[in-house]
Amino acid sequence: MKILFAGAAGEVTGSKHLITFNNKKILLDCGMFQGKRKDSYDKNVNLAFDPKELDAVILSHAHIDHSGDLPILAKNGYTGPIYCTHATRDLCNYMLMDSAFIQESEMEYLKKKKKLKKEDMKEPLYTSKDAEKVLQLFRGVGYEQSFVVVDGMVVSFYDAGHILGSALTHMVLFDEEKKEHLRLCFTGDLGRRGLPILRDPQPIPPTDVLITECTYGNRLHKALQTVQDDLAVIVNKVCENGGRLIIPAFALERTQEVVYHLNMLTRDKKIPEIPIYVDSPLAGNVTEVFRSHLECFGPEVIKEFIEHGDNPFGFGRLKYTRSVEESKTLNEKSGPMIIIAASGMCEHGRILHHLKNNIENKKTVILIVGYQAENTLGRKLVEGAGEVNIFGDTYQVGAEVYVMDAFSAHADRSDLLDYISRVKELKKIFLVHGEQKQLESFSGALAENGYKDVYIPKAKEEVEIW
Repeated sequence: MKILFAGAAGEVTGSKHLITFNNKKILLDCGMFQGKRKDSYDKNVNLAFDPKELDAVILSHAHIDHSGDLPILAKNGYTGPIYCTHATRDLCNYMLMDSAFIQESEMEYLKKKKKLKKEDMKEPLYTSKDAEKVLQLFRGVGYEQSFVVVDGMVVSFYDAGHILGSALTHMVLFDEEKKEHLRLCFTGDLGRRGLPILRDPQPIPPTDVLITECTYGNRLHKALQTVQDDLAVIVNKVCENGGRLIIPAFALERTQEVVYHLNMLTRDKKIPEIPIYVDSPLAGNVTEVFRSHLECFGPEVIKEFIEHGDNPFGFGRLKYTRSVEESKTLNEKSGPMIIIAASGMCEHGRILHHLKNNIENKKTVILIVGYQAENTLGRKLVEGAGEVNIFGDTYQVGAEVYVMDAFSAHADRSDLLDYISRVKELKKIFLVHGEQKQLESFSGALAENGYKDVYIPKAKEEVEIW
């Protein structure tokens, strides 16, 4: 058995890990790499494997850096099954179609504005037709239900507590010749305990080999209890100045989480009732999926809202905008107001238009509530850039930028160590989905805790483990 680390090895986005077992090829995740435009295009197009040779795909969750390249598989001849949880299947119906639309429309916009050099005039990674084609291959499976992927491989999903439908993928492989079993688990993205909306990560059965993410392998998040107090301070400041609070947020999970906290703050009268706009058709669709998968909710949401028949994602002066015309009219409205828009890393979507129109205004506050990959616009804002490029034009950053990592749905260093300590019979650990300094730091932490066989694979490195 071999594992080819075809993406998110030594970096965060573009998760892809190819297992070769009994002459079968099974792909864990097929995520989109996000970063510089040219690098992203090349990495997403030039796969380290032939899609036509794949026997199956197992998808951990619906975030684009884990699912976003799936239409490329269908575009290049893949016709096999894609296994995931029911909620992930429902979310991808919207996520992948939205991704295709964004790529098609943004490429057209840049060509129209002549912001691309001739040599960069490429076609979108895939089209809506490619997305429609791959969605026909999805197979939904419930948590803790065993299913056969190929002969000799039985898989079960366990709740990863990261986003709605996220799964830890636990595999039991049987070698007919050796008459031996190997147990392998891929974390996907691991969540934190105590998040308000979702259940905590579930424990997994005994495991020999673990492939784990390390997004925050060298970081400790602020306590979850600080989220509402910190958010209230920022919102009240914006209200006093009559400005705008711009929140780049992933349409999936982070938007719903921010809305949840704003709902609680409004209900408890800790912030004024100001207009709040979720400017994302995708976020509106995703929120409907949330309401149809109550089995994924944690006890706090059920207690506070569901038992009383309330909607935790719709209240008071909150408005979901869908059309382009509605989005544009937000620029004509006076503050104070809150605008939540995707994408979370400020690379695509409506958030770019809101930043373009507001980033030079000193009354604007930009609140970063999620991880920002290297070379993204969001990362530049976090690092204090004085000027940034948006749609090929340069803008001076007059807005204040705040970062709240307590919102993170990723396990931090202590969460990861705690979760791994509970995995029984663990023999080998592979560290992926982290920047190099995070990977190396977390590898050292594992060594200090007695784990002797820890390996950081390089990009496109193939490792034989059995």
